[in-house]
Amino acid sequence: MKIKNYLWVFFISIVPIIELRGAIPVGASLGNHWLWNAVVCIVGNMLPVPFILLFIRHIIEWMKKTRLHKVAEWIERKAAKNTAKVMKYATFGLFLFVAIPLPGTGAWTGSLVAAMMNMRMKYALPSVFAGVVVASVIMTLASYGFVSFLSFLA
Repeated sequence: MKIKNYLWVFFISIVPIIELRGAIPVGASLGNHWLWNAVVCIVGNMLPVPFILLFIRHIIEWMKKTRLHKVAEWIERKAAKNTAKVMKYATFGLFLFVAIPLPGTGAWTGSLVAAMMNMRMKYALPSVFAGVVVASVIMTLASYGFVSFLSFLA
């Protein structure tokens, strides 16, 4: 077990947009054990979530008052576009949004959407976490192969 390989996937899983959807395949290509790779990616992907939920609205308001106002407006547009998808089902919608490993979904965007909906931390955090876990299962199955998991279960 090379710690360096796990550090790579940990830091990749923190990066917005890439998140664990990109980190798990990288870990698989580095030869990381599937279970430890998934756990490290989940931890890395979840690390920024509480901070996003707590502070993103304040950061966006500050950005609007600076030269970064166009970036703040872009973030708000992106969140607003996804808020409609999530709002109908609230916490379950947030879970589904984060769980489906497609471009533009994930813990970062899900947390941003939850913050824009003023969803309380006690509802948003478990929904995002459950979505991250499901996304990691999907990506691990896709990256390591379903057959290797069947052999593990046998």
